[in-house]
Amino acid sequence: MEARGKGELRRSIGLFGAVAYGVGTIVGAGVYALMGPGVSNAGNAVWLAFVMAAVIASFTGLCYAKLSSILPTAGAEYDYVGEATKSKFLAFMVGWLVILSSIASVSAVALGFGGYLQAITGVPALFFAIALIIAMSAVNFIGIEESVAANIVLTIIEVAGIAIIIILGAEFLGTVDYLETPTGVGGIVSAVGVIFFAFVGFEGLVKIGEETKEPTKTIPRALILSLVISTALYVAAAISVVSVVPYQDLVGSSSALADVAAAAAGPEMGVAMSMIALISTANTVLILSIATSRIAYGMSKRSALPEFLSRVHSRGKTPHFAILTSTVLAILLCTIGNIEFVANVANYTIFIVFLAVDTALLILWRKKAVKGGWFALAGAMGVTSALAMLTQFDLAVTALSLAVTGLGVLAYRFISPHLRSGPARM
Repeated sequence: MEARGKGELRRSIGLFGAVAYGVGTIVGAGVYALMGPGVSNAGNAVWLAFVMAAVIASFTGLCYAKLSSILPTAGAEYDYVGEATKSKFLAFMVGWLVILSSIASVSAVALGFGGYLQAITGVPALFFAIALIIAMSAVNFIGIEESVAANIVLTIIEVAGIAIIIILGAEFLGTVDYLETPTGVGGIVSAVGVIFFAFVGFEGLVKIGEETKEPTKTIPRALILSLVISTALYVAAAISVVSVVPYQDLVGSSSALADVAAAAAGPEMGVAMSMIALISTANTVLILSIATSRIAYGMSKRSALPEFLSRVHSRGKTPHFAILTSTVLAILLCTIGNIEFVANVANYTIFIVFLAVDTALLILWRKKAVKGGWFALAGAMGVTSALAMLTQFDLAVTALSLAVTGLGVLAYRFISPHLRSGPARM
């Protein structure tokens, strides 16, 4: 597909920065906010739910790793599907859903941030959510080097928070049955549907391909390392949580890690963990803001979205109009106010995206553009798991997600015809 634009992004990210970006995306608000709901469904076996979610994520993760080594562009999923199908419509639709999922994720995480502060100050969560989105978008605008530097610092803090939970739980290990679950295997599967949001974001790594040094090598390595590191941290933290506090006491908690820290080391540690949770959510919003603006920038360069979205600021070398547009949309979505509903919309749309990416890899494998039976197996397993997970959402989430998908069809039909010309080309 043809690229166009008024500037190029700066290549300044190495392997360490890319891994920090990936871990920071994955180990974010999800584990801090969703450990409670996960425990509610899976009980002491919540660690197993994290393992299952990681396995599901790894199928698509391997597909992303392979495709990013072939097409290291900011267009990411848009380019993968376009190259596989030679269809501008299908490429547009997957890009549309990526943008919507990222915007919904930004809103959900920001609402979680606002919820923490509302409990402390009494000020409505929406106020803090909007303030956070604006602040992190400003960091994104300033420049990718500054954004990655901020991300590294915030990632260190949030990983340190999980490490504290693991250390606090060390002396309690072995005190409970780690396979005890209130509702059996069904509860564990339900927990996977809830906590998968804690893994969503690894795919954001491919969207910084045009700002990464040696992207064909760096992005795949960083993606796999990020998933491995994040899964290890999640599993260890989950085991520690249920070791310190009976899972029955964590049912419905929106701050399970803070509750555990307070139980193990006193209320001061609980407050400290709440502060770390706030930092973690801020970091996640920053990373998602970067990812959202880059896919919009990449699609605009390929004439799938209006040209102004691919304009790059002369000083910061960032897609400032794409950043502004995604910021406004995220703020509007925040007004829904229900964090679980918004997070589930993000999950539903991203599973459709994963289904498309896995299918694209299989098509390219059949065309012999991708070599390796292991990648084909990962693609097939990814398709199967994505279809299975799409059945786990309620009617309201499904209806809204399909409605916004339908809006994408209308956008392609009425907004982008004058932007497109000729067959899909890479």
